[in-house]
Amino acid sequence: MIRPLIRTLLFAALAACVVPAQTANPKQPQPKSQKEVEALQAIFNAENPDARIAAAKDFVTRFADTDFKATAFYIGAFSYQQKGDLENAIVWAEQALEADPKFYGAMLMIANGLALRTQEFDLDREEKLGRAEKLAKQAMELINSSPKPRPDISDEQWEATKKDFLAQAHEALGLAALVRKNYAACASELSTAASLAQQQDPTLLVRLANCQIHSGKPDDALAVLDKVLNDPNAVAQVKNVAAQLKVDANKKKAEAAK
Repeated sequence: MIRPLIRTLLFAALAACVVPAQTANPKQPQPKSQKEVEALQAIFNAENPDARIAAAKDFVTRFADTDFKATAFYIGAFSYQQKGDLENAIVWAEQALEADPKFYGAMLMIANGLALRTQEFDLDREEKLGRAEKLAKQAMELINSSPKPRPDISDEQWEATKKDFLAQAHEALGLAALVRKNYAACASELSTAASLAQQQDPTLLVRLANCQIHSGKPDDALAVLDKVLNDPNAVAQVKNVAAQLKVDANKKKAEAAK
């Protein structure tokens, strides 16, 4: 999910009709009519993912030449992601990227979506993982070179937000490595992602611990798993997986000590 500051930047930018933080495109979009502004506000004011998707569909249908097409498609993609519909999230993010080739928020969503949906024995596994990795690396380049989207955002806020975006890129690379069972690379990338993110994602940490166990680092895995098990915000399902992985990590540690 999009982290709080990123979400604030996105919707504040939409409301103010300026370039959202997810793109390196220097061109600032401008509404062409009051009706377009009202349609944008309908997306902004939607109360749930389904309502946002409906408002975004209406917007891109009615205003085909809008400067905000990429933003509308991205919000639709984010809303599908909230619903757990990765397939449509990727489809909408692809349309956002088509509308704005520098929209690194869409790149990151596609990269992570592809890595999550790709299975070990998919015939097109390398094609999908290769694209995920390419988009993640392109996004990194754009993020690192992007200036602040708005002057009222402090330098500290912007640097922290950029780190959150970079964390998503490293997560995509780590997930791609996990599908390939390259556990050392997976652990390295997911560890970097965890260190960059402002808020720790228990699911990411569980995947990190799994890769650390498989790459022969049970002590590192145990430290990560304890964080998850002690996190009051981690859901029961994630904690159950963490508890099982802790058993596996202790077994690996005992085996290594023999």
